[in-house]
Amino acid sequence: QVQLVESGGALVQAGGSLRLSCVASGRTFSSYPMGWFRQAPGKAREFVAAISWRPGNTYYTDSVKGRFTISRDNAKNTVYLQMNSLKPEDTAVYSCAAGRQFSYYSPSPGQYDYWGQGTQVTVSS
Repeated sequence: QVQLVESGGALVQAGGSLRLSCVASGRTFSSYPMGWFRQAPGKAREFVAAISWRPGNTYYTDSVKGRFTISRDNAKNTVYLQMNSLKPEDTAVYSCAAGRQFSYYSPSPGQYDYWGQGTQVTVSS
């Protein structure tokens, strides 16, 4: 069982930056691929970024490439999402998720077994 707690969401102006954090419980965090998803009001959940359990492998949806960076610190059981050059269309509840141990990272929510409660990001124009 993995429990995830996100933090770092806030109200920010367009062009600004935020760093989201997701702290995981458990001693085997390093063996899980991790993902960030977001959901805006009235819209479906959307994949944002993922990082494999192996060092160095990351994956982004096209709309955030070059602006967002996902990273992890296994010593702290934490995955981060650095968000730069934020746009109003980035406004959403952002959630982190843990996939299946030793599995390949994926953009599909169905490949993730554990979810955090989410943190609100609001970007004003």
